[in-house]
Formats: sequence, C-alpha cells, structure tokens
Amino acid sequence: MNAATRSGAFVLACAAVAAVTFAGARAAGNDYVFFAGYTVLQFVVLATAWNILGGYTGYVNFGTAAFFALGAYSTVFFHKLYPLPIPVLLVISAAVSGLVGLGMGYLTLRLRGAFFSIATLALAVVLQTLVVNWNYVGGARGAYVIRPAEVPGLSLPYIQYLFLIMLALAVMAISIARIVERSTLGYGFATIRDDELAAEASGVPTLKLKLIATTLSGALMGMAGAPFPYYIGYLQPSSAFALEYAVNAIAMPMIGGTASWVGPLVGALLLGTLQQVTTVTISSAVNLLIVGVLLVSFVIIAPNGLIGLWRRLFSKR
Repeated sequence: MNAATRSGAFVLACAAVAAVTFAGARAAGNDYVFFAGYTVLQFVVLATAWNILGGYTGYVNFGTAAFFALGAYSTVFFHKLYPLPIPVLLVISAAVSGLVGLGMGYLTLRLRGAFFSIATLALAVVLQTLVVNWNYVGGARGAYVIRPAEVPGLSLPYIQYLFLIMLALAVMAISIARIVERSTLGYGFATIRDDELAAEASGVPTLKLKLIATTLSGALMGMAGAPFPYYIGYLQPSSAFALEYAVNAIAMPMIGGTASWVGPLVGALLLGTLQQVTTVTISSAVNLLIVGVLLVSFVIIAPNGLIGLWRRLFSKR
C-alpha cells in the first residue's frame, strides 16, 4: 500500500469516526453535548495547527489568539458587509490568516528561540489594538452576530450545524498534520527542529519550509475562529484574543506529545474535556489553573508528553 492509499484510508477512517461521533451526540438528546463538544473540537484544531509550527518545526508560537481572532473578525466583517455561508467564511478566514502567517513568518522567522516567540506575542497585541479601535467590527464595544434557530433548508438546529462544521475541521486538521508528518515536507520540518544550522549547511531550504509552516498553521487557526461569532453570539476583543487560546494551544500538544499528530489530539481531548467538566462542576475560573498544574507536572514527569511516555513504557516492555 503506497503513501497516497494509506492517507486516503486514514481520511476515510477519520470521517467514519466523525460520523459516529455526530450520531452519538445527537442520540444523547442534550444540546449541552454540542456546546461542550464544539469547544473541545475547537481546541483539537488549534492544538493541531500550533503543533505544525511549534512541534514539527520547533518554533514556539505565542500568537495563537491573534490568528484565531483574525478568523472570528473576518466573519464579523462579512456578516455586516454581506452575510455569507459559513463554509465560504472558512475559506476566507483561512486565506486572511494564512496571509498574515506568511507575512509574520517573513518578518520574524530570521529570529530564533525566545525572540521569535516574543515577536508572535507582539503580533497578538498589535492586532488586538487595531480591532479595539476599528468601529466597523464593533471596536471595544463588541459586535452581535445573531444566528437563526435552525439552518435554512436543513431542519438542523444551528448548534448542531456548528458542531458538525467543527468536527469536519478537526478531521481536516488531523489529516493534514498526519500527511505533513509523513511527507518530505515533514522531514524537512524535523531537520529544522533538530538542528537548523546543520539543515541549512546540508542545503535544506529552511526559510521556505518555515514560511510554509507559519502559513499552514495560521490558516488552520483562522478556520477554527471563523464559526466562533455564531457560536458565542456576541464577539468582543477580550473573548476573541483570550489568553486561554494561546495557553491551551501550547499546553495540549505538550501534554499529549509534540512529535506526532496523535499528541495534540490526545492532549486536546483530555484537557478540553476536563475543562468542560470543571466549568460545569466548579467554575471556568480554575481552567487556566488546571492547565498550568498539568503542564508543569508533565514537563517534570513526562517531557515528551503522553505519547512519548507510552512509547517509552512500551519499548521497555
């Protein structure tokens, strides 16, 4: 079985799991399953997108919230200008965030280590300042995005429609991450992560590969943010640029493991589900505390994440 056939089989398997997941959520008969599930799937997409640049390439990005907010505010902009279907908004958000990722990469990827990370954090601050002062998209006041109760022509509750869209995005992000990981592009990313100077000396086009990584990662993050205004109903800068997106996008791959596409998925499902349970049983205010405690614990106990811990135990056995 060649690589293309294996990739096709993997995508079909993911689609089958997604179909079963959607059917199971509908069978639960509780709308909260869709509200909570949407958030968990959103973090699956964000964690997977972050891992393409931060895990595969080794460039830690603190600007996840910036790309997420770009996708969200692209939706707000077109909702006010001319309302478009969400699938079209996903494409627009991917283009906008991908271009910003390309521009950010071109300006900052000559920086390395902490300097690059600080530059990505500065990007989030600059974009938030621009949005706060842009009255057309609501500015500091925020903007309302009213969604209908059902999807016209489908007789499907809108929250279920949003859940289905995010489920499809999660399948797409995971499939892209796996294909990249096992391709020549993924091997190039790995050489940059392991030793960029040696990769450059060996003729690897490191800047080109890093630009591809920032563009792809940014596009996926923007797509994750595109349906968010319809999900939340009222978008303001503090919610679009929330600290939890940057923190979770880093913590989830690190807890799951950054060396494989499986790690962000495991970390997002584990941490995202735990946060939803905590929100209902205790308070959403402790979510970042939980993330911090788990992240520090895994850095000490299992620095390669759950997947790395599993492989280490399995290899010993």
